[in-house]
Amino acid sequence: MLSNLPELQAKARAINVRLMETETVGQGTALVSPVIERITRPTVTGDGRKAPALRFGDLRVQALAGAIAAMLFTVTGITNRSLRALMTGLLHRPYSMNQASYDLTRLARNGLIARVSGRNRYTLTRDGLLFAHFYTKVYDHVLRPLLAPDRPNAPPELATALDTLERLAADHITKARVPTAA
Repeated sequence: MLSNLPELQAKARAINVRLMETETVGQGTALVSPVIERITRPTVTGDGRKAPALRFGDLRVQALAGAIAAMLFTVTGITNRSLRALMTGLLHRPYSMNQASYDLTRLARNGLIARVSGRNRYTLTRDGLLFAHFYTKVYDHVLRPLLAPDRPNAPPELATALDTLERLAADHITKARVPTAA
């Protein structure tokens, strides 16, 4: 009676995958780089370990990208201590040894750093360089100017559009107020 269940399940999974791919492409949300796509979503490594996502825009992830982009790491490698020093400065708050260990594990499981054999030191991989470059450049040169209309490098059109939105929202709030009872 259920002898064909595995075959039906496989077909259903294939249809679901095809549907999801079609919807993603249709929405224009497919990421160009497989590296960026892989690291922005939680995944499982080849040996079955969870690789937590490194979500773009998250303050700690952005600081992590900036920290590993430091040219010093290309020469000396990354250690828990050196990562803590940079992250504390970038986040402007304490960054513990446990946080550094967790972040180093996230980077390693996502294939962005590789452990130096026999040492507590890591080197940046090619994917790690892509991650650091992409996250820092897009954030610094695209998002920061767009999200800071009072900065001189923000496009004037953005400042005008945000002023219009602010005025419309204030007008709507004023009109929606219920008169107080006497």
